[in-house]
Amino acid sequence: MSVRLYALDGCPWCEKAADALDDAGVEYETEWVEALHSDRNEVKRVSGQRGVPVLVDEGRGVTMAESANIVDYVERTLA
Repeated sequence: MSVRLYALDGCPWCEKAADALDDAGVEYETEWVEALHSDRNEVKRVSGQRGVPVLVDEGRGVTMAESANIVDYVERTLA
C-alpha cells in the first residue's frame, strides 16, 4: 500500500485525517501506534517526531504531520 496513516485509537485528529481519506475514496493502511510517546519509534523514524497523525504517501514521496495539513493534502492531491 502506498498510503499509510499513523494513528492512535481514539485520537480525534487522527479520525479527522482518516475521514478525509475515506471521503476521498483513498485506499490506505492504518498503522496503529502506542499511546506513550516514548514508544512511538516507528513514527519518529518516518517523520522525525512522535506526534500523530502522520501521513506517508510513498508514491509521491510525501510524509507529513498535523491533521489540517493532511486534510488539505488529501483534498488537493488525492481526491
